[in-house]
Amino acid sequence: MSSTAELGDVLRALAQLRTGVDELYARYGDTPVVRRVENDLQRLEIDVSELSTAAPGPPSQRSHGGRDTSRGGGVAGRPSGGQEIVEVPDTPYDPSWWRGVDDEGVGGQSAHQD
Repeated sequence: MSSTAELGDVLRALAQLRTGVDELYARYGDTPVVRRVENDLQRLEIDVSELSTAAPGPPSQRSHGGRDTSRGGGVAGRPSGGQEIVEVPDTPYDPSWWRGVDDEGVGGQSAHQD
């Protein structure tokens, strides 16, 4: 399927969502929850508009909903939870980083006694 056809599918789906949001306004009025849904839809419309001017990237395999179940349920290409892995060294931190900091749960260790 060409990117034009894919964008057409998304634009049709957004048009259906627009109709649904208009119906929500008619039924529930201008409430905070309806405004949030409207805001989400506007964001999608803006993003799709920007996407229509972007060059397509290389094709990638993605299961429905962005979940790659073969790797433990994470988003494809990322560990579970969608977070980037940050390596933390085993070497001790510089003790000067903690100078003047209260130890959580022990209470203040301030030199000033009020």
